Amino acid sequence: MDVILLAELAINGVFVGLMYALLAAGIVLIYKTSGIANLAQGALAMTGAYVVVMLAGGLGLSMWLAIPLAMAVMFLVGALIERVALRRMIGQPVIMVIMLTIGLEIFLRGLLPGLFGASVKRLDLGIPNAPLFLGDLLLSRALLIGGGVSLALIVLAILFFNSRLGVIMRAVSDNQTASWSVGIRVERAIAIAWGLSATMATTSGVLWGATQGVDWSLSLLLIKALAIAILGGLDSMVGVLIAGVLVGLAESMATGILDPIVGGGTRDVVASVIIVLTLLLRPHGLFGREHIERV
Repeated sequence: MDVILLAELAINGVFVGLMYALLAAGIVLIYKTSGIANLAQGALAMTGAYVVVMLAGGLGLSMWLAIPLAMAVMFLVGALIERVALRRMIGQPVIMVIMLTIGLEIFLRGLLPGLFGASVKRLDLGIPNAPLFLGDLLLSRALLIGGGVSLALIVLAILFFNSRLGVIMRAVSDNQTASWSVGIRVERAIAIAWGLSATMATTSGVLWGATQGVDWSLSLLLIKALAIAILGGLDSMVGVLIAGVLVGLAESMATGILDPIVGGGTRDVVASVIIVLTLLLRPHGLFGREHIERV
């Protein structure tokens, strides 16, 4: 295969992986705080993108006003989900809480297209469609910008967990009873985690919506995010960053090398294979703690 093509696949794959990783970071954020794997993250990304479309297209707001407003709305939505649904599940088996997030994912995946229509909605961030030529390399501007924004936000998330609030959230995850005993408001910390996770999902949904349009299929990004979260370790933000690059590279290379041989479809298989192999060979992921329980 041509070296230039391999280089293009690798570079674009890295930035695609970073965009996947931003959604996965939201999953890790909630897990690091509450010990729960949020399987509604894909639907939250889709919902955030629909909110931006509604604010920009329906209300006529500028995109740069609609996006931060949608992030604020989705922060409240995330906190409300924790308050109304998740808090009622305190004391229930972990599997029941996870099933609740799956139910939320399915509910939102059906509700939003029903409200806004099943057709693909255009989300224009003003990124030129023309590719960027870097010597002989042909690169996507949307992927480069989306990957760069995702990288910046993931780094901020890593720094956040070293802040005072981040340390409190980690303490809540380690031992909720002990956190209560020293005066930490556990429910509030978990609600903030859900709000921040929904905000990150919104950003991811906007970036992907600008690339492929906004419809129900944005929720399918959950599979890619889960592959990255599991491979990196469900309690490791650094692991999310590295795993995102690895998954993006694997997916891009499989698409470029194997698709011509097998007739296509390998992009959707890579994430599933990574999930299965990671759980079989290294259940705690590359950077996760070994005592983490998987359901």
